[in-house]
Amino acid sequence: MAEYDTLIIGAGQAGIPLARFVAQQGIRVALAERRFLGGSCVNFGCTPTKAVLASARVARLARRASEFGLRIPTIEVDYPAVLRRAQKMVDDSRAGLRRGLDEKGVKILNGHARLAGREGDHFRLTVGERTIIARRVVIDTGTRTAIPDIAGLADVPYLHAGNWLSSDHCPKRLAIIGASYIGLEMAQFYRAMGAEVCVIGPSRQIARREDEDVAAELQRLMEAEGITFHLSTRVTAVARDASGTLSLTTDTGRTITATDLFLATGRRPNTDDLGLDTVGVERDAKGFIKVDQRLASNVPGIWAAGDVRGGPMFTHSSWDDHRILENQFFADGQHTTAGRIVPYAIFTDPELGRVGLTEREARDQYGDSIRVQKFKLRHNGKAVQTGEPNGFIKVIADPDDRLLGAAVLAADGAELVASYITLMNSGATLAAICNGIYIHPTMAEAVQ
Repeated sequence: MAEYDTLIIGAGQAGIPLARFVAQQGIRVALAERRFLGGSCVNFGCTPTKAVLASARVARLARRASEFGLRIPTIEVDYPAVLRRAQKMVDDSRAGLRRGLDEKGVKILNGHARLAGREGDHFRLTVGERTIIARRVVIDTGTRTAIPDIAGLADVPYLHAGNWLSSDHCPKRLAIIGASYIGLEMAQFYRAMGAEVCVIGPSRQIARREDEDVAAELQRLMEAEGITFHLSTRVTAVARDASGTLSLTTDTGRTITATDLFLATGRRPNTDDLGLDTVGVERDAKGFIKVDQRLASNVPGIWAAGDVRGGPMFTHSSWDDHRILENQFFADGQHTTAGRIVPYAIFTDPELGRVGLTEREARDQYGDSIRVQKFKLRHNGKAVQTGEPNGFIKVIADPDDRLLGAAVLAADGAELVASYITLMNSGATLAAICNGIYIHPTMAEAVQ
């Protein structure tokens, strides 16, 4: 049996940088991956989705050319070319990750890894046909689309976050089940490509975690593009007729027809085939590995990182997990998840950049002592000049001028929110932004 000090299961955005760092310490480390390097981010998430969203944005701008005094007679979408551009970025990213691992001397084990009990003070595992032992195991196996229990769903084809890039035809009429960030981003992409799109969501608003005013404004802007919404609605059955048309039956009595179906119905952890029971690793009711603030499981020597550990499921929080584990393994153990501020964004157009509490959450915690301010982008010179006046910025502060949260619904909102992220991480008051001098004309003036 091959022996390693550290075995990392899953080559996601926590596992890869951790493997490189461990190898740099001169420690024997292996990285087991059953398919592709890079996790969901590289293979079907951040990298390809943001690539195609960039194509969608160019298409939307081209269709608005007359607003800028330009004439573009025809706008034609070459859908396969859009996907090829995204796929090339995926392929290049995979290749770059492999080069980086090889340069650091990380052993890559191709195959599905499972725990198979103990071997003295080590863990025994199988990776494909091989058996190995490791003193320490880090699980970074991520998540997959949660498939809802809908009658007839198993008998019809559908797209989801894991397979959309391999479908080379653009839907004519697309129904998306799920009105959170995946569903909203993909709705705008397919709409810009020329598809008719409707979004079906069980809650009374899209992006249900957000404040009602933020969600309502984003929905209004998406509706202006021709995207339709069926909210407070659940799909109870799906069927396909001889012509291939899909019929979605809902609990509201409405039947929705479509040529294609996309499931954006949440995520399920990849923990059901890891042999966790052989060593007693505990999972929660949804299957996520239970960890403490050090990312340690209940079994000494087994750790979890990335989406599989529950909590915030973002590439940037997964990446930060590797820094926590570096600190736990090789330093003073003081770097933990306790108190860390995890921002996020919905990459619609305009983008929604978010950090901290929503107004609703802030009122629940602080009552009416909070202060809320809004700034509409139509009052920002750069936004008007560039034809991006939609959206607003919303800031929530406590009575001591400490920032509690911010929502930036604006062009480049995911970039603009960074000022508020820095403010919260530094513990500074709002004066740090209010009393500065910002370049004019810029979108950043709206942040101030």
